[in-house]
Parts: sequence; C-alpha cells; structure tokens
Amino acid sequence: MKIGIIFPVYNEEARLEDGVKRTVSYIGETLKSECNIYIIDNGSNDRTGEIARTLTDAFAHVFYYRIEEKGVGAAFRKGVSVSRDDVIGYMDVDLATDISHLKEVEKLFCKKNIEVVNASRFSKKSRTSGRRWYRNITSYGLIFLLKTRLNMKATDAICGFKFFRRDAVTELINESSKENGWFYIIELLLRAEREQRSIYELPVRWKDDAKNSKVDMFKVIRSYLLGIHKLRVEFSHKQRKSKG
Repeated sequence: MKIGIIFPVYNEEARLEDGVKRTVSYIGETLKSECNIYIIDNGSNDRTGEIARTLTDAFAHVFYYRIEEKGVGAAFRKGVSVSRDDVIGYMDVDLATDISHLKEVEKLFCKKNIEVVNASRFSKKSRTSGRRWYRNITSYGLIFLLKTRLNMKATDAICGFKFFRRDAVTELINESSKENGWFYIIELLLRAEREQRSIYELPVRWKDDAKNSKVDMFKVIRSYLLGIHKLRVEFSHKQRKSKG
C-alpha cells in the first residue's frame, strides 16, 4: 500500500523544514508502507519554495508543487491530482496532530474496510492542549451549526489530519464544489457521511500552535457560513427531488 501525505503551505519558511524532516524520519523508522510527501505551496512570497526545493533534493519521496490559489481546498485537490497513492490525506505542517497517528492510519486502511479516517480533537478519548478559549468557541459554534443544519455525525470536522482511500476521495471530489478554503475539507466529510461511506473517527493527541497561526478568523467564519448555506440548499433540493 502506498500512502500520500499532503502538506498545504503558505509562507511556512519557519516550520516547513522541521515538519517535513520529522515526518520523513517517522515514516522511515515506523511505517511499513511506501509514503510520498507532497508540499503544495499556495503562492508563498517568503522562502517556502526555496526550502521545499532543498527538501525535494534531499529526499526521494518528497515532491513540491506551487499553485497560485490560496486555501487548503485548492492545495488538497492539487495534491490528489498529482499523487498515485492508494491512500491520500493531508496534515498540518506544524504537526499539531501527533505524528504517531500515521501508524494508526496505516493499520486502519490495511486491515479494515475503511474509506475515510477523520481525526477528531473532540472525541472523548482525545487529548488536546494549548487550545485558546476563543478558538474553542469558534470550533464548538461551527460543530453546532453543522450538526443542526446539515446533520453532521462526526464530533470534529476541521482537524488537520484526514485520510481517504483513493477511489473514495476521487468520487467525492468529482461531486463537490471548487471551494478553495477550509470549508472544502468539511464538505468532503459531509458528503461522505451523506453517502454512508465507511468513516472511522480517530481520537488524537493534538497541540495548538495558535501563536504562529495565519488563520483570519473572521474570513474563515464567513466562508463557513456561506458554505453551510450552499450545502443545505443543495442537500434539501436533492431530498425533495428524491421524494418527488
């Protein structure tokens, strides 16, 4: 089995080298599967590209692609399009989600009929630290809206650690919007739930790196609200059509 790991990055000169090197080291020491790492650069204007090219020269299974569109959604689609792996997913380059969970991902896809592994910071078995109170409010508010407006079953939708079987993610991408931001990842999960795909919710150890976060919370909230509205309209229309 081949596993592809996408690192969406934008102006990550401070964290990119450490994140990739730690991941390469962990893969070599722990995993049995062949793993490829895809650094997808959302148009950085710092030394991210230079550092990424150095990493591709140093490691045979590290690849670098630059796109001009900003956003995790755009980076994820690009990563899937260039990969040829059996399992493909994405991680935050700061490794906020404990890297040791990659071993669990490998085991799940090898031994179980799983199509999606969705990491959750809010599972009762998860352990989190460093979470700022205002980010908790935003996260819990989003989850409340997703559950009440779109009937989401998962306890978390936006943790930066999701993996998909290739055939499943290809189908989900073909059905989904072209949203470039964070909501795109939520959309993939919601569509997978709606289609009753086999989803495993993975409790994780997670540490917030809020001091280095580049997230514009107001912009993100606006995109979430718009995305929820669009999906609710689409799902309601399909439900009425199926009943008719």
